Amino acid sequence: MRPPAVPLQSSYWPADDDSALLQTTTGSVLVAAAARAPNATALVEGTTDPARRRWTYAELLGDAQRVAGALLSRFEPGDRIAVWAANCPEWVLLQFGLGLAGMVMVTVNPAYRAAELKYVLEQSRARGLFHQATYRGNSMSNVVAEVMPQLPGCEHAVCFDTFATFLGGAEPQRQLPRVAPADPAMIQYTSGTTGFPKGALLHHFGITNNARMAAYRRGGERGTVDLTAMPLFHAGGCVVSVLGTAQTAGTLVLMPEFDAHTFLDLVEQERAQFSVAVPTMLIALLETMAAARRDVSSLEIVVSGGATVPVDLVNRFEQTMNVRLSIIFGQTETSPIINMTRPDDSPRDKSESLGQALPHTEIRIIDPESGATVPIGTPGELCTRGYLVMDGYFDMPQATAATIDREGWLHTGDLCSMDARGFCYIEGRLKDMIIRGGENIYPREIEERLFRHPAIADVAVVGIPDERWGEQVGAFIRLNEGCACSAATLHAYMREHLAPHKTPKLWVIVPEFPLTQSGKIQKFKLVEQYRNGEFRAL
Repeated sequence: MRPPAVPLQSSYWPADDDSALLQTTTGSVLVAAAARAPNATALVEGTTDPARRRWTYAELLGDAQRVAGALLSRFEPGDRIAVWAANCPEWVLLQFGLGLAGMVMVTVNPAYRAAELKYVLEQSRARGLFHQATYRGNSMSNVVAEVMPQLPGCEHAVCFDTFATFLGGAEPQRQLPRVAPADPAMIQYTSGTTGFPKGALLHHFGITNNARMAAYRRGGERGTVDLTAMPLFHAGGCVVSVLGTAQTAGTLVLMPEFDAHTFLDLVEQERAQFSVAVPTMLIALLETMAAARRDVSSLEIVVSGGATVPVDLVNRFEQTMNVRLSIIFGQTETSPIINMTRPDDSPRDKSESLGQALPHTEIRIIDPESGATVPIGTPGELCTRGYLVMDGYFDMPQATAATIDREGWLHTGDLCSMDARGFCYIEGRLKDMIIRGGENIYPREIEERLFRHPAIADVAVVGIPDERWGEQVGAFIRLNEGCACSAATLHAYMREHLAPHKTPKLWVIVPEFPLTQSGKIQKFKLVEQYRNGEFRAL
């Protein structure tokens, strides 16, 4: 339900408590789904092989209980167990098994190298590690063999190739521990683009309720076929997709990784109705559909977020794919979703806003300097408070105190504005804001305008150091196939629509963008590559 439709007087949204917060855990979510729909298909291995592995909810619960028993024969409730792998069904079995066993899952990016893996295992004080044998040509088994002797506290490493052998060590009829909703469920590490990664400690109560309320807002009370390529080490995968689908007794079709052709094949073959995709994935799907139309008539709703979603992209995707797009906004530290649009929101609200806060989520937008709540329509830092806020960064009290203030407000670092209805609008990141000659410039506004240019497929706007102005606006652009553009053409186009100081001074054409595993553009790497001479300005 929504709070009363009373115009807000300032950029503050009180928590809506009309709906219930449930006392759930990762394990209890699966138990409830198996009781509700034991014979419904729960999990499908979304590979190109038509003979895909499948689990009903009864089978998934039985296997997860076996995993929990095997875990308890080696570890204790409360132990931290890391998983270093790309998407696979064993990952999901392990997630639910750890939840039933009362252990804390530590997610590790499969792209990490030895030093990064060692850091996460050491910082989290993990007692065990589950991993794949290889990932994109990297021998993970060799890396594990190199790192494990340096970590005496990490006692066991299990390759998923030997998962069946691991399960064979389960104690028969092992009684599972009582797991409380407030207990820690997982440690998710941030990207670490501004220093060492920080492990956000998330509790069962936060992630299960957040996933359920997000699923309900997009209209998922009934079980749907949910297709996801979101990486499981990311909250968009293991929380929004895995726990959201389970709480609607839906079917999760899990892709090993995103590929536009395979994605569209799976929509056709599995009759997928719902998906989660970041903006770079949406663009790839549109480009693939333009080359060869596919039957996507089963697809109803696609949720996108994780990065700013250009207005023009929202409109083009809905029209081309004949689906409804829902925008989510949040971060790992908030379990992860703060705001979300509804399928029945107006086309303008769905394309331009982040929607309103999820139930039980209190938000306000503050002046970053004074900390005061700003007037309606004024950009500032979005802060949130409520059940969704992490317990803190694991074993990092100073970093926690810098993010969560004494009143319990989590400072997101995101620049947003709010209208009188409580709808929020992204303006950018505090760290991404460009300050040119003392004036604040928000990259999103410039990116939105450039994205409408017919020759441009994707764009990232960043601040480039400048001796005179402090910073200048730089635009990194990926062109549509067969298109060309000059700096003069782009400059003239921008001057027609935006103030002169917002027009990029630096124009760089790139063949592709450096991306995170979840598909976000790494702006800091673009700047590094430019400084290293890998790109030439127009």
